[in-house]
Amino acid sequence: MFEWIILAVLAAVILYQLYATLGRRVGRQPEDGPVPAPANAPPRDLKAPEVVGDALSGLAALRARQADFDVGRFLVGARQAYEVIVKAFAAGDRETLRPLLSPDVMANFETAIAAREAEGRTEKAEFLTPPRTDLDSITVSGDTAKAVIRILAEVRTRSTSAEGEAVDDRRTADLWTFERDLKSRNPNWTLVRVDVAEA
Repeated sequence: MFEWIILAVLAAVILYQLYATLGRRVGRQPEDGPVPAPANAPPRDLKAPEVVGDALSGLAALRARQADFDVGRFLVGARQAYEVIVKAFAAGDRETLRPLLSPDVMANFETAIAAREAEGRTEKAEFLTPPRTDLDSITVSGDTAKAVIRILAEVRTRSTSAEGEAVDDRRTADLWTFERDLKSRNPNWTLVRVDVAEA
């Protein structure tokens, strides 16, 4: 019974996240105007991201099993996966989603998509700026590696129904957990969990 309660809570969190376009409003909003960049701020280098704390020790454990693991390349891939998944979810594209998600996450996505379809609504998502991805943590347990990615994005959602079209611009903050079987020859990582990040 306790496990069912935990699963129900996780499902509710994920459904809320997805149904609200995968996130919540955080920080300054578009109507607040642009945020000037700090003077002399160095450009963000995805090929040499900062890795500290638990992520650093987890990275060492992962590289002991996969010597060619590159954090910068991985974060670029995570950003691309995020964009594909968000757009596919909005479009109700199950075929694109299925190979990218674990069965449990796919089931939650399917529930949210079916609910939207039952209401006669369609959605389209686009990104106002490229999403930012940062490595939050990496863990290796047995033959399973998990990487938690902090994702900040500005998303515009266009929702169409019998009442007309609604447009919603928002900044989102999420923690996405990707998992990979280190014994597998398949180099791809699978999304296994979606959480709200602290603002």
